[in-house]
Amino acid sequence: MLSGRRLNLLDPSPIDIEIEDIAHGLSRVARWNGQTAGDCAFTVAQHSVVVVDLIERFKANATPQWRLAALLHDAAEYVIGDLISPFKAAVGLDYKSLEVSLQRAIHIRMGLPPDMPKSAQTLIKRADRASAYLEATQLAGFEPREAGRFFGRFKTIDDIRLTPAPAEAAKAQFMTRFNALTNGV
Repeated sequence: MLSGRRLNLLDPSPIDIEIEDIAHGLSRVARWNGQTAGDCAFTVAQHSVVVVDLIERFKANATPQWRLAALLHDAAEYVIGDLISPFKAAVGLDYKSLEVSLQRAIHIRMGLPPDMPKSAQTLIKRADRASAYLEATQLAGFEPREAGRFFGRFKTIDDIRLTPAPAEAAKAQFMTRFNALTNGV
């Protein structure tokens, strides 16, 4: 990793995980494999911040722990990239077990339980799908009806506007939200 840490992907240790590495990596991983409108890609770092915004909109009293889990819901992608769901399914269980193992190590490092409660997972997945809907309709050329078929319909999010940002700005957005959720710890 850029921090100098060496991360064993087959047996990730929480000790080898640094938030700066996560923010740096996610700010350089493009959502939609870069197939979006704009001068730069919409990154996983930006997507993660939007998911937290949506959590706050969907459940105003969501705990800081749940919000942090939402920010980190795709954190494993800082080293394994962002594969679209159909491709993840085609790759199979080996990929999924690698992703889950890395996600658990990240959670432990950041003071979260390795596995979040089902209610938190459900809320985060809803916000993740809502963000995908916004990305699809605003950046990836989907019509609302088509995006609704893939991701669901979300009536209370029409006022949210997405703007792809350069990597350093996306990293800063991610770190600002992380610091706000953890009080800079």
